[in-house]
Amino acid sequence: MNTQHPRFTLLFQQLGLPCSPPDIERFIQRHAPLDPAVRLEEAPFWSQAQAMMIREGWLQDAEWAEVLDQLSLALRRH
Repeated sequence: MNTQHPRFTLLFQQLGLPCSPPDIERFIQRHAPLDPAVRLEEAPFWSQAQAMMIREGWLQDAEWAEVLDQLSLALRRH
């Protein structure tokens, strides 16, 4: 069993986005703050495939769910 949680870099890679730390920070800065009433997978900046990957990540895999929760929080904090 893999005991390490996927990091933002791996999540961004899976989403087909630039995944270096500066790229991730730029993404968060550009898209934050996300309205608290908007679910992460329903944010307007995702493609349909990205939204589906996020939705499935929450439903199927606890490790991805934790990272997705962290991304959601990061987008709402800024």
